[in-house]
Amino acid sequence: MATPRSNPGLRFTKGHGTENDFVLLFDEHGEIDLTPALVRYLCDRRAGIGGDGVIRAVRSGSLPAGAGVDARTWFMDYWNADGSTSEMCGNGARVFAAFLEREAGTDLAGGLTIATRGGTRTLTSLGDGRYAVGMGEFHLGDATGGFDAEVEAEGLTPARPALSVDVGNPHHVVALASMEELESLDLTRAPQVSPKPPHGTNVEFVVTRGGEIRDGVERGRVRMRVHERGSGETRSCGTGACAVAIAVRAWAGEGAPDVWDIEVPGGMVTVRVHGSRTVLEGPATLVADGEVDVSAVPATMTAG
Repeated sequence: MATPRSNPGLRFTKGHGTENDFVLLFDEHGEIDLTPALVRYLCDRRAGIGGDGVIRAVRSGSLPAGAGVDARTWFMDYWNADGSTSEMCGNGARVFAAFLEREAGTDLAGGLTIATRGGTRTLTSLGDGRYAVGMGEFHLGDATGGFDAEVEAEGLTPARPALSVDVGNPHHVVALASMEELESLDLTRAPQVSPKPPHGTNVEFVVTRGGEIRDGVERGRVRMRVHERGSGETRSCGTGACAVAIAVRAWAGEGAPDVWDIEVPGGMVTVRVHGSRTVLEGPATLVADGEVDVSAVPATMTAG
């Protein structure tokens, strides 16, 4: 494992997946001293570059979190904007795929297995800037009547029932009755979930939008907003889209579609449910490259 080095002139790429945006670092041998303070600085939209998170491309053998995985496997080292790490990010995984194609010359047409803190995932290029991510197994909460929790949020009265879904990271999905309810939510503050999840959670609010049959396949459609643990409200959340598809499908009961188009503020993604697993499909865009001076991270970034 390489010894981390301080790098005042840090090369970066900015990318997004349906406007869920990230600062990307190519660090094959783990030479960047990536700290919570540095992550907060990079993600700050005024003092730094700006992003919902930081993604580092590093070989598993160069990162303690990659222990137990073949050392040559690419690891998606994902950090939330607040400097905390997270198990997985679906939109980030697609952007990571585009980043690996360009920076490492990796061919993803036949699929590539990567490592994350939430386990291994498979990335596949679909062409035209779209990627599929095999999101692994999901687990529904121990629900009675379709719900196992309650969520309070600003602009939503009274509190609403929610269903917990684990897709490698924790989620709680709340069904709303109308677009007006969805749009009136104030997600500048984190929703309160009861019982309180021990490690925090991502919270999705959804409204069903009907469905259609396309190419002989029935597809459901929903609209969602999300408050992400460690990042606040984001324009899109890939793992959240999977959680939403799983929850709405469970609520719909037998005969519900296995394919769901999820409208998010930043665009649309598609979730395909295969038994106890999901596949997330959507676009990824690399928008800029540059170099940032990180020799003096502001003192305000080092707290917490």
